[in-house]
Amino acid sequence: MTSDIFIGGGGPDYGVQQFLSLGYANRHGLIAGATGTGKTVTLQILAEGFSNAGVPVFLSDVKGDLSGLAKAGSESHKLHGPFTERAEKIGFAEYIYEAFPVTFWDLFGDQGHPVRTTVSEMGPLLLARLLELTDAQEGILNIAFRLADEDGLPLLDLKDLQSLLVWIGENAKELSLRYGNVSAASIGAIQRRLLVLENQGGAGLFGEPALALSDLMRIDATGKGEINILAADKLMGAPGLYATFLLWLLSELFEELPEVGDPDKPKLVFFFDEAHLLFDDAPKALVDKVEQVARLIRSKGVGVYFITQNPADVPEDILGQLGNRIQHALRAFTAKDRKELRMAAETYRENPAFETEEAIREVGVGEAVTSMLQKKGVPGIVERTLIRPPSSQLGPITKAERAEIMTGSDMAGKYDDPVDRKSAFEILKQRADQAAAEAAKAEEAAEEDASPLAREFSAARRYTGARVARSTSRRSTRQSKTLGGAVANAVIKELSGTTGRRLVRGILGGLFKGR
Repeated sequence: MTSDIFIGGGGPDYGVQQFLSLGYANRHGLIAGATGTGKTVTLQILAEGFSNAGVPVFLSDVKGDLSGLAKAGSESHKLHGPFTERAEKIGFAEYIYEAFPVTFWDLFGDQGHPVRTTVSEMGPLLLARLLELTDAQEGILNIAFRLADEDGLPLLDLKDLQSLLVWIGENAKELSLRYGNVSAASIGAIQRRLLVLENQGGAGLFGEPALALSDLMRIDATGKGEINILAADKLMGAPGLYATFLLWLLSELFEELPEVGDPDKPKLVFFFDEAHLLFDDAPKALVDKVEQVARLIRSKGVGVYFITQNPADVPEDILGQLGNRIQHALRAFTAKDRKELRMAAETYRENPAFETEEAIREVGVGEAVTSMLQKKGVPGIVERTLIRPPSSQLGPITKAERAEIMTGSDMAGKYDDPVDRKSAFEILKQRADQAAAEAAKAEEAAEEDASPLAREFSAARRYTGARVARSTSRRSTRQSKTLGGAVANAVIKELSGTTGRRLVRGILGGLFKGR
């Protein structure tokens, strides 16, 4: 094992070897450059270097190309000649083809082992970001998490959260007195966003067994660090889900790992590809959270490397935490591009041999402007560096090869089948069923204990129109069968009218007058 990772050759004729010191690798880094300038290959060779040094790696494979890390490069590859020539040019005498230990992961469970977490572990802040909630809706979400903690309701998957929101809606009046206004409209909006998340396939992210962070930090039998590759080509269709998951993973590492100070080498290196997705339209609270994690996770032995097209995609407060930088070419077609190019150049320690701004604009594919931290964490002088060729296969492996690696992995069978234990959904359903049964039982007991008069009154309250109709129908039919019945009906009708009332008053008046 070495104490440095070979990056490439710099200086005149690219003969000065450039290294990334493992002792400063946990002080984070940046890989930037326009599309097609070689960022993916740079990410690949850094992953190889960390793995050879016994450092586990987690990275996202946005284009599907990085699966080649699991297979050694080949002399039959069309770039074998250019690769060997480059290795000789930069003095990379140890250049060989080799494969690396790889574990494939996938939030959807298609191209890798499933990755899950629970709703509780995600927390209200990240979940609100994932669902794109307003402040009022995020407030309802915080109430839900508070109630879950107070009432012992585990929130494991989406149906747990959905059922708890229904319960909150049914008890909104009582909860509003304690927690403030609980709006039915806000609850409905959250439920709709949860439905959208389900339709995007995000429901598979939540549940058990949840991912154990220790499974990302494994070393194989030969001493190489495991390279964990998250399949992200399909995941990029839901960029909010992608960014939120990776931020959750960083937050979990920050919360769970112990302090280690300044280790000789990182315990884990985390590559965040398409980093701009993390910050696009992100609320200030979330950006502050990322800044806090980036600033403090270094002491946990974790290095974070952001990969993006332009350094301007990363907020300045976070950009200032990124000590190791590999800057591929930037294009300057507009005034805004030129301004961003000038700002990117100003962040480097100048080299009197060339103009940094011109170098960033002129470097070719596979070449970059680099600056690595040196002794005492001082940024190194910027160099034009020819990046070393990869030892693993350039490009993706086949589906059959991926399936074979997954079958032989230590993770095979551990996360494949979901577990649905008793949680908020089951507890709330049980409470509702129990309350309904107790209400029915109480009603039966009340009827049994009541007096005959009370039972008759209760029965009268349940008396239906159908019973009256049948009785009236039978009486009416029986009377109308005879002439006497018809006459009786006519007399009754007349007596009930105005003429009947006059007749009665006349009779009574005559009786009393006679007295």
